[in-house]
Amino acid sequence: MLTLDLHPIFRNNRDIDVALRQTLFKAAATGVDVVQIIPGKGTGQLKKRVLALLAQKHIKKLYVRVETDATNAGRVLVHLR
Repeated sequence: MLTLDLHPIFRNNRDIDVALRQTLFKAAATGVDVVQIIPGKGTGQLKKRVLALLAQKHIKKLYVRVETDATNAGRVLVHLR
């Protein structure tokens, strides 16, 4: 499992996009099964941004499903192909 914590870069939209893309492409290239993304609980805006990026067509090709953790609202699991 590969983990990406977005707390240190939550204010910079460009850094968020770059970090998400780099982590997903790295995980796909190295054969990692699950990527854990931690946007934090907060107001939910960062989580919405993460889910919107994951919904992009070229990113969708990398994973099988996205799971939002029922017990922890500040965590998103991405199951890769």
